[in-house]
Amino acid sequence: MPEELDRNRCRGIYGTFFQAPTAGELAVLENRLILVDEAGVISAVLAEDDPAQATAIAALGEALVRLPEGQFGLPGFVDLHIHAPQYSQLGQALDAPLEVWLQKYTFPLEASYADLGFARPRYEALVADLLAIGTTTALYFATQDRAATELLAEICMAKGQRALVGKVVMDDPAGCPDYYRDESAETAIAETRAVIEHIRTHPANADGRVLPVITPRFIPSCTDAALDGLGKLAVECDCHIQSHCSESDWAHGHVLERFGHTDAEALDRFGLLTRKTVLAHSNFLTDADMDRLAARGTAVAHCALSNVYFANAVFPLRRALEKHLHVGLGTDISGGPSASMFEACRTTVQSSRLLEDGVDPTLSAAERGTAGSRIDLVTAFHLATAGGGIALDLPIGILAPGYRLDLIAVDAMAEEGTIRLFGETHPQAVFEKILYCASRANIVAVWVDGQQVC
Repeated sequence: MPEELDRNRCRGIYGTFFQAPTAGELAVLENRLILVDEAGVISAVLAEDDPAQATAIAALGEALVRLPEGQFGLPGFVDLHIHAPQYSQLGQALDAPLEVWLQKYTFPLEASYADLGFARPRYEALVADLLAIGTTTALYFATQDRAATELLAEICMAKGQRALVGKVVMDDPAGCPDYYRDESAETAIAETRAVIEHIRTHPANADGRVLPVITPRFIPSCTDAALDGLGKLAVECDCHIQSHCSESDWAHGHVLERFGHTDAEALDRFGLLTRKTVLAHSNFLTDADMDRLAARGTAVAHCALSNVYFANAVFPLRRALEKHLHVGLGTDISGGPSASMFEACRTTVQSSRLLEDGVDPTLSAAERGTAGSRIDLVTAFHLATAGGGIALDLPIGILAPGYRLDLIAVDAMAEEGTIRLFGETHPQAVFEKILYCASRANIVAVWVDGQQVC
């Protein structure tokens, strides 16, 4: 991690880049020069046959970064669903149902973060590790504790990650343990407001790279008063919102029993479905729910890997895209036992194939699956980059003028890496090798807003 990020700001980067601005369409930018202004915004992308490229390269001098042969640039990954305090239990306790997992393992762990000495090394490791694996933008659930939430935001500022950080609201005694909940709806709303103010006015956040996000954990943890108050606060503060929606049979059934209608409709009635809302999971959305989300501009964070463990169903991603929902990908640390967005892309493809082909071998092929459900790798990559930017309504995830330069450099020839090209040079094949095979050892540099952060 560079000690002073400003000393590592690039003004131009030359090489070959892969991106997917639209679903299903891979764009290969060969021998391009990307120019970046002082604010970290891409000002131009110049092709090799553009006379301006040679002129710009000569003018940049030492401010130019060149990706050598075998290295390729990708837009930084956007992870739309991370439980930051759960990083220390990554890969543990995945054999229990969601409601048991939360009460027995997760809530006790999250409560420990009220001790900032406990929280700091874990949060610092998380942010550093995510940057090193290419996650340039992270949407974080913190904990119920205000001070620990503010600490996480400050660590993101210090390490240079683009992040949205939210204090988790959970005030309902019926769904939250005595040792880990807000004292009241009023307290929860007041502390959420304080976190918003802290992040927006922090002197290390003058560029607004870290944003606040209103975070009702999910309906089973919140009273009506808290949900109503947070909806009003979102209007007042013009904040992003995140929550869970219809994640599992238990969570979906809880809301149906409590309100007589679905999670999505309940959240909408509280004013929590907006253009800046991201709902994690959403596996049991009805067609009417999808239409509601599309009308509001609300996005879904598709967490394919954690859905395997806790969701009881496969999210119908293809149907959601056909209904024009905004969708991005999330790792759901630690419900998903991998912090890698490469893994999120792979599992997105795999789970869509399972949904299409079905899993019950006692049924005929015609009866076994849901036809037309598969997602290709390029679409998954789109969702992990440009799709995440669209979901957050932020100019990220695309290498084009007007977008922030969030970029990762992948060395496909790294000896310690997990990619083996064996002389392969065709762009589509190289891209597929990178997405399916890359690991942390293949990532050699990461930039956020044009600043090298690792």
